[in-house]
Amino acid sequence: MRAVRCLTLALICAATGAGADPVTGAVAKALLFPERGVSVELVANDKLSKDLMKVIKAVAEQQPWYAAVALSPDEDLMTSEATVAGAQFHDTDAAQAFALAGCEAKRSGEAPCAVVALVRPKEWKTRDLQLSLNATTFFSATYEPAPAPKALATSGSTGAFGFGTGTDAALADCQTKSGADDCLVVIAD
Repeated sequence: MRAVRCLTLALICAATGAGADPVTGAVAKALLFPERGVSVELVANDKLSKDLMKVIKAVAEQQPWYAAVALSPDEDLMTSEATVAGAQFHDTDAAQAFALAGCEAKRSGEAPCAVVALVRPKEWKTRDLQLSLNATTFFSATYEPAPAPKALATSGSTGAFGFGTGTDAALADCQTKSGADDCLVVIAD
């Protein structure tokens, strides 16, 4: 299990560019998406009707980015505990991993769980820095006006983030909030 977790974290880091040098607040401001609007990508699934996909899209549109919705195709969407949304991650890869793991842990159907929707910021395109909606809002409201030195660290596996007066403080805050050991400083001034 530990090997799977380590591989998952490595893939998340590679996909998001995590582990790269932190950017400045000015660079982050240019890279981050506006805080309003979402884009939902429905993932085709032969076992789901068009009407059901419309319901899934309506539910997904209410999720804060980055998010994913996974379900067990053999179970009723409205009553199954295996329908899981993972939201407030820093990318959809981590959200998918969370939603799939939660779905698999709860499913009773025979077919494996499948991701059926991905939620990203409106007009999303891959960027060198991606933050959850909460972290993006925090950046605008708290990070930007704070005096330097300051830093923001994120956990790719949990979607948590931490802030502090310097990189060590941001890492410690992130690790306390996430309970994970994958926090990395992504913004520093």
